[in-house]
Formats: sequence, C-alpha cells, structure tokens
Amino acid sequence: MSNKSSGRGVVFKPYVQDQGWLFPPTIGELIPAQHKVRLINEAIDGMDLDKVLSTYKGGGTSSYHPKMLLKILVYGYVEKVYSSRMLEKACHENICFMWLSGNQHPDHNTINSFRKHRLSNTVKDVFAQDAIAV
Repeated sequence: MSNKSSGRGVVFKPYVQDQGWLFPPTIGELIPAQHKVRLINEAIDGMDLDKVLSTYKGGGTSSYHPKMLLKILVYGYVEKVYSSRMLEKACHENICFMWLSGNQHPDHNTINSFRKHRLSNTVKDVFAQDAIAV
C-alpha cells in the first residue's frame, strides 16, 4: 500500500503474533514494579491467616491455598470484580490474577465456597491485624 498523495509508502510496525522467545519471561516480569497488585500481594503475604487455616479439617483431596484465594478476592474487589465467575475468568485471562494465583485456576464454585465458608467468620480477624505486621 502506498500513500499516493504524499508520495511516501505506508510503514507499519512488525506484527508477528506467534513469535517465539529465546527466554520467555515469567508472568511477574510483565507486571510493573509499582503496580497495585504487588502491594496487595505483599500485604496479604504479611498477614497471619491462622484463623482461616483453622477452618480446614485436612484429609481428602488437596485444596487451593487460602492465601492465594484471598489475594484473588481482594484484588478482585479493588478492581470491582465481585462475581466468582468473573474471578474465575480473570485467573485465565488477566496477567495480574494469573500472577497472584501462581497460574492456578480455581473455579467459581471454589472461589465462592472459600468466600462463604472460610472467610465469613474469619474476615474481621484477618483484616483487623496490627498494621505493623503488614
């Protein structure tokens, strides 16, 4: 294609969709250092989640880590994503949620069950912790 009126040809930036990388980045490398998702990750990593952990009985199949599920919920609330189905979708499509979840993909039932059965009686204790600990 050329632009006949100006006498110059149109120049496009290279567009190669399936381009391979010699050293693929980690998901975390794609998220800016000052992004709010990093603050949420660090804050929740510093929280004492013993109250939440005590709601698990053990035995049976393995469970998603409650720290990861809490990070997904909190970041979802910050981003105004409240639906467990939309949170599930975000864990597949949004790099911030993918990074928080360790590229795990809890389904909407798991997310909703965690919110309803694990956090309902413990959320106040978890978020009322001393700010210095966080």
